[in-house]
Amino acid sequence: MSGSSFGKAFHITTFGESHGPAVGVVIQGCPPGLFLDEAVLQKALDKRKPGQGIASTRRKEPDTPMILSGIFQGRTTGTPIAIVINNIDAHSKSYTDIANLFRPGHGDFTYHQKYGIRDFRGGGRASARETAARVAAGAVAQLVLDRYGIQIHSFTLALGGIAVQNFDAKAAAQNDLQCPDMAAARAMEERIKAVKQQGNSLGGTVQITAMQVPAGIGEPVFDKLDAEIARAMMGIGAVKAVEIGAGIQAATMTGFENNDQMDKTGFLSNHSGGILAGISTGEPIVVQVHVKPIPSIQLDQKTLDQQGQPAVISTTGRHDICAIPRINKVCEAMLALVITDHLLRQKMVA
Repeated sequence: MSGSSFGKAFHITTFGESHGPAVGVVIQGCPPGLFLDEAVLQKALDKRKPGQGIASTRRKEPDTPMILSGIFQGRTTGTPIAIVINNIDAHSKSYTDIANLFRPGHGDFTYHQKYGIRDFRGGGRASARETAARVAAGAVAQLVLDRYGIQIHSFTLALGGIAVQNFDAKAAAQNDLQCPDMAAARAMEERIKAVKQQGNSLGGTVQITAMQVPAGIGEPVFDKLDAEIARAMMGIGAVKAVEIGAGIQAATMTGFENNDQMDKTGFLSNHSGGILAGISTGEPIVVQVHVKPIPSIQLDQKTLDQQGQPAVISTTGRHDICAIPRINKVCEAMLALVITDHLLRQKMVA
């Protein structure tokens, strides 16, 4: 299937389906000499794996990675790194009754139109299960970023219509939703409980920040750093909009308000989100992604079957109520992949 690869200098290809034997990734372009083992990958995967938290699916996947190639004596060799994550807890029978129906909000209809065949078990390649492979690749990319002291963090800014009022980064580590406002986090949890009882789902907003990114990486025209970041984030199934820096608020500002003025100490603001003319400024790279509600809901919805006949569908089985906070780690991984790719393009890695 085309469209399963990402990156140029640091190039990944993911494979596998939600209810197949496994998902995985092949990474090409990783520099040699980096310390890498399964424990490094597991630490990242544990932050994304299902079965955790109030908003998560009941599917229990250990997400145990196996490195098949590209490592010798605990170090990367510079050759392709292949990683496999076996699917352990897939319940395919949950989809038998709706195998002939197109689930609203899913890729069922579009996959059928494109390929004439689709894996109805959990959505196949269109499932969020595929993102486990991205997180594994992002953990490898982070090893490159560690050479520069580049750190990437994510925060839940809104969920189910409840937005953060006070930003305290330390608070994000004190709740399952990674929300930097404890009062908002508690309100979000109550909102999730109420919507879960209704058989419905929720969306929200995540902020991802990369600190200590050096100035001067990125490309000036079609491969602008912000364009690549937007593409990476929009490549995550549930993401419907991406903002860099001031984002849509920039449209309400004057030039004087939006411009990041400078003095001898550096930039006096960061409305650009750390990127100007497609190239990093050295300021924090700030990204916001807006995530749609999970389309698998228990409420009755109108749809069509594969013969084009009207039908009613209710999606049972095990599903997240909201992609947040599991998607937060996926967003971190995609930002790590973009920055690593551009660092390597710039030949800045020692």
